[in-house]
Amino acid sequence: MMKKILLLFSLFYYAIAILAQVPAGYYASASGKSGKNLKTALHHIISQHEERTYKELWTDFQKTDSRMDGKVWDMYSNSTNYIFFTDQNTGQYKKEGDNYNREHSFPKSWFHDEYPMYTDLFHLIPTDSYVNGMRGNLPFGETASPVYTSSNGFSQSGMSSLPGYSGKVFEPNDEYKGDFARIYFYMATCYEDKIAGWDCDMLDHSSYPAYKDWAVTMLLRWAKEDPVSQKEIDRNNAVYEIQENRNPYVDYPGLEQYVWGEKITQIFDPDNYEGITGVMPSSSLQDPFERVSVMGLDGRVLRSGVFQSEALQGLPAGFYIVDGKKMIVCP
Repeated sequence: MMKKILLLFSLFYYAIAILAQVPAGYYASASGKSGKNLKTALHHIISQHEERTYKELWTDFQKTDSRMDGKVWDMYSNSTNYIFFTDQNTGQYKKEGDNYNREHSFPKSWFHDEYPMYTDLFHLIPTDSYVNGMRGNLPFGETASPVYTSSNGFSQSGMSSLPGYSGKVFEPNDEYKGDFARIYFYMATCYEDKIAGWDCDMLDHSSYPAYKDWAVTMLLRWAKEDPVSQKEIDRNNAVYEIQENRNPYVDYPGLEQYVWGEKITQIFDPDNYEGITGVMPSSSLQDPFERVSVMGLDGRVLRSGVFQSEALQGLPAGFYIVDGKKMIVCP
């Protein structure tokens, strides 16, 4: 699993910087709430937003899902280098790498193709058309016996290996499991007044908790194991500029624990928030495809010539020097 990293000496600074991007008073009405009541308060804050047309999404993606090299940021495949507009799906594809399309990461059939969910950018992402087609409307999950695997083993589908669910699932890459978990927390919150009427194996036909026990357990674990990244922070801000609403689970990393998890009895205070987890500030990763070396604090070279984005992957919790910067791996 790719772990998020942060500059040790600026942990506090970046924790404040992240929250500082939230408009003043935006979450004030959720202060003092917890659990189900917190979710409802957040719903009233984020549910009113600008509705997009399906066609506008192609242009929106260039603002919300552009990699550092200007190519399409694909969360289903890591073997693509799509160019915006040039490589968008016009209706035909035969294999992975042909083109990209508009993926409802929360499948549209679950909410009966209704608006505004149909064009809500928080769960709409550009993905490889073929891999998207292989996913179909499968629920997210984990599988120990995949029947389909995308290039480089990046994503896969097969029968669930999770306790509590035995159906077929689509398993995204570890790098983005937290991203998708926070998207699903957003959907259950933004559409709290609608989700009880939606249909899929992850949902329990209630407004709270909205998801079945196995799904809540999995999503909470995904969010914890894959903390908020700079990519998510940047995307959250870009979507806000377009839709005029935000994902609170990105703004306040760990907030899902106050709604569904171990902090369910603790009240939320947006001005004195406890729950910040490790994030990767953009200044620590200027080019994820640049090759760097990794050293221990004793000066030993542990890795040489690895991509920045993979520099600390798989290393135990501890301190390291990456390209001259002192960093810590967050467990």
